[in-house]
Amino acid sequence: MSEKTVAETLNGMIEQLAAIEHERWAHWQCYMHSKGSRQSDGSMLIPAELVAQWESQIERPYAELSEDEKESDREQVEKYLPTIIGALENR
Repeated sequence: MSEKTVAETLNGMIEQLAAIEHERWAHWQCYMHSKGSRQSDGSMLIPAELVAQWESQIERPYAELSEDEKESDREQVEKYLPTIIGALENR
């Protein structure tokens, strides 16, 4: 039996990684909803200062983010690593 290629291994992880991504997205949405105000029509109003902060972050490449902003991104990436490492070690 031949070893899987790295590409085959990574492609086989799509469902696991998609589940992690959904968890990450849901966590972000909960955070955003906690910062906004629900309107009578069901929409959410996000405070202007958060919109300005997030738009500033969107416009800057990773290298130009503050260390706190970079650390937040690193924490998210770390959620994927156990799945990737496990798949690569077992291929």
